[in-house]
Amino acid sequence: ARVARAVQTRAQKVLTGNRFASSSSELVKIERKDGIAIVSLNRPDKLNALNMEMFRGIVRITKELQQDRDVSAVIVRGEGRAFCAGLDFKNVLADPLSFQKNFNDLMDRVPEDSVTNLAQAVGYEWRKIPAPVICVTHGVCIGGGLQIALGADFRYTTKDCQFSIMESKWGLIPDMSISVTLRELVSIDVAKELTMTHRKFGGEEAKQLGIVTKVCEDPMADALALAKEIALVSPDAVAATKRLFNKTYALNDQEALLLETDLQRQLIMGWNNVASV
Repeated sequence: ARVARAVQTRAQKVLTGNRFASSSSELVKIERKDGIAIVSLNRPDKLNALNMEMFRGIVRITKELQQDRDVSAVIVRGEGRAFCAGLDFKNVLADPLSFQKNFNDLMDRVPEDSVTNLAQAVGYEWRKIPAPVICVTHGVCIGGGLQIALGADFRYTTKDCQFSIMESKWGLIPDMSISVTLRELVSIDVAKELTMTHRKFGGEEAKQLGIVTKVCEDPMADALALAKEIALVSPDAVAATKRLFNKTYALNDQEALLLETDLQRQLIMGWNNVASV
């Protein structure tokens, strides 16, 4: 916990003052300096758990960055004590008055032939940004938070950050693009074990498994150093490298993502999920 607080304090020092040009919603912020965009999840009182405004804010920012050729690297981080505690289930799906609308907004594809729905887009759309994306994690990175991190090109974490593919605890599957992103990093048996058990694991094990790129004393400082190093390379070469590996490592994304949605629909509307909640 002391390490997470120290990292957060140093990150705040980097972001304070008028050195960055910013545009943001209240819950998802983006700030720019010297070609580096820093995206911050900003719901610290809820450990940056995802509500509908955050889903839409993340997608809006990723779409903006996909068109921004002045950005050489992107860093994604969380305000407060954690990167992201996943879906705020009570806020998004527990209220019977808003359940159906939120459920449809998250699961439906608009238009119908879209590769992702809204739930999947918060993890997947980072892959479509030409610039490399570095995710900085601390505190907890679980459920939907982990799936956002998996959408990045690199993941830098503190040693004591706790990770988990949490969804099976609630009788669900992870359905925020993990069928594309996790398969690039771990073997199928590891993916199944982590998903079926929803067990927590720390930064060191995450590195051993291949889920994170680097365990750091100060992941924000290391992420900034990497971003500055990449900024010295031809942006066209960097974008082409990202596209090359993403396309060749993950073929037929649409079928995988459609299967996520179909299975999740069955689970959410089924008896087992109702009983587990």
